[in-house]
Amino acid sequence: MSENISLPLVRVEDLSVYFPVRGGVPFARKKQVKAVNHVSLCVPKGETFGLVGESGCGKSTLANAILGMVKPTGGKIYFKDQELTALPPKALRQARRDMQMIFQDPFSSLNPRFDVYRLISEPMLIRGGYTKAEMEARVVELLGLVGLSADDLHRYPSDFSGGQRQRIGIARAISLNPEFLVCDEPVSALDVSVHAQILNLLMDLQKRLGMTYLFISHNLAVVKDICPSVAVMYLGSVMETGVTKTIFRNPLHPYTQSLLSAVLDVDVDSRKQRIILKGEIPSPIDVPAGCPFCTRCPKATDRCRSEQPKPVLAEPGHFVCCHYPGPIEAE
Repeated sequence: MSENISLPLVRVEDLSVYFPVRGGVPFARKKQVKAVNHVSLCVPKGETFGLVGESGCGKSTLANAILGMVKPTGGKIYFKDQELTALPPKALRQARRDMQMIFQDPFSSLNPRFDVYRLISEPMLIRGGYTKAEMEARVVELLGLVGLSADDLHRYPSDFSGGQRQRIGIARAISLNPEFLVCDEPVSALDVSVHAQILNLLMDLQKRLGMTYLFISHNLAVVKDICPSVAVMYLGSVMETGVTKTIFRNPLHPYTQSLLSAVLDVDVDSRKQRIILKGEIPSPIDVPAGCPFCTRCPKATDRCRSEQPKPVLAEPGHFVCCHYPGPIEAE
């Protein structure tokens, strides 16, 4: 998938996360929401790995499972070649210290009753081993790294804009020097005017601190610019994965092609046609037996409806899960 794929920091093998559906008819067969369904991928060390797809496709659930916030139904998760899914709770908490998350909404992810010092120092307080002077010096250092100042130390979240709150959230996430950082749509709740500032900050911090990112986003244009590798998810499954430039140049799965056709192009002379998908999106409670995308795919056949496709190496650095990969006609 990339030059560093032989050195993955995070590796997911055949991971599934199912949630039971409560209620219903007594004694009836219990149903499950298949949020993540047999997903395998690798996050190369030191890179920004993109994860894209429609809302509700399982991106955040996959990230939460990697971080240990959701218990997998099946499969394995490896972090630095250590199987997290086999660790006892105490050892898992120890391993998770090197894994942190930047949340999507900076307004609800920061406790309004905590000042900036307490918000950022809380991870250090929970871990222990720091004096008050060390924590204060570290918080001041982190504020400088994210573009704020020591004057903000005892202010509250209500005193800041959305972009500034996200900077505080980033400072909190990196306070323990994590190796792996999940960025769960870190700019989607912010004004467009500050998107570039936050993204540039994340890229600068990655270079300085040597972190690895799992970058979840709806914005394919952003993913193309900052993610060397990407995976495309649909209804809990990975449809296509590999080198970002290769996938954008030659998308082979019909779902990826439809997503890319919707990306706004600044080239007024471009003749790119929009691919409009038809059909109903299946419920994650009742995922099709074959390809999850078969109900909306213009190329679907009986084979697609009955046989689930396996990942196939279409070209170097490019895997696709489709029985009939290739271009489809745009309307």
